[in-house]
Amino acid sequence: MGFIADSLSRVKPSATIAVSTKARELKAAGRDVIGLGAGEPDFDTPDNIKQAAKAAIDEGKTKYTAVDGMPELKQAICDKFKRENGLDYEPAQVSVGTGGKQILYNALCATLNPGDEVIIPAPYWVSYPDMSLLAGGEPVPVNTTQENGFKLQPEDLRAAITNKTKWFIFNSPSNPTGGAYTRDELKALTDVLLDFPHVWVMTDDMYEHLVYDGFEFVTPAQVEPKLKDRVLTCNGVSKAYAMTGWRIGYAAGPVELINAMRKIQSQSTSNPSSISQWAAVEALNGPQDFLKERSDAFKARRNLVVGLLNECEGIECLTPEGAFYVYPSAKGCMGKTSKGGHKLETDADFVSTLLEEEGVAAVPGEAFGLSPYFRVSYATSTEALTEACARIKRFCAGLS
Repeated sequence: MGFIADSLSRVKPSATIAVSTKARELKAAGRDVIGLGAGEPDFDTPDNIKQAAKAAIDEGKTKYTAVDGMPELKQAICDKFKRENGLDYEPAQVSVGTGGKQILYNALCATLNPGDEVIIPAPYWVSYPDMSLLAGGEPVPVNTTQENGFKLQPEDLRAAITNKTKWFIFNSPSNPTGGAYTRDELKALTDVLLDFPHVWVMTDDMYEHLVYDGFEFVTPAQVEPKLKDRVLTCNGVSKAYAMTGWRIGYAAGPVELINAMRKIQSQSTSNPSSISQWAAVEALNGPQDFLKERSDAFKARRNLVVGLLNECEGIECLTPEGAFYVYPSAKGCMGKTSKGGHKLETDADFVSTLLEEEGVAAVPGEAFGLSPYFRVSYATSTEALTEACARIKRFCAGLS
């Protein structure tokens, strides 16, 4: 296929989407598969949000809106940042995209020149490096360790910065580990960034409301106000409000950057769905009490999964602070052979054999840049999680 762009040869398809697709195919073929690959809440979108969308349709609010979000939604986003994060933004500093992914991608496309470097702590969300590559930049993964809760250490951030560094991408609570940075841990990183005025910060706060055990969520611009004029604070309604399919993400940052992002959006997708935008207005402005209830449900699942996985031979699993993922180590299973005769040399072998022999779909750590681990999403029912962990335990016990 000689006419496909060379830039695409540098990019891999999303591993998390691939796992969910494979699980769906096996299910369709009649296999009993439990999917632990998807990064979306199993809860339904709250009724008040659905009603707002229906009302928008009935009231004919079905026309084009401003390219990067209608005024009502931008104001709701400004109010949210003030109310929840103590951050002051004007509507002109806000961009709304078709999901959080578009926001991140627009920002990278609007700013990266060939050779510009993007520092990404590993393990990372699968899309950060590939988006950076598509936008012409060079991803620079910086490994974290299980001993540090998979959190980037300030000295490692400092060592990774060069005169070519354009962005530092920061995600807390993290996909895939669920690790979240305390105020002090984040302050140690922002102190480093103060020494490098040419480095911009893209913070992905999508899991902000999914934190447990009284953990206090903070975001870089809040912890270090001196950085605010080079921080793009990104968020969305997908995870907290169970609105993954509605596709609304947003960010706030310097006007010059927001304007550049708007230019890209104006020549690509134009505005996000008007109906989804009205639903998002209700999500941000409406009752927030259900967030605690759902967070408590996720916490119970986290505790269940961590406990059960740590009973599996050869597996070690940390208790993360947030999100709905755990990132267990499969180190103790490497080099062994499964009951079906598969030799497990890598986390990819572990995950593919687990799916084939026990019908449990997880995502290999190599997709997130750190092995030998695998990601389990616990955004599914307690029954499914209990059964999946029993199968993983049986699988591990059968290794020789």
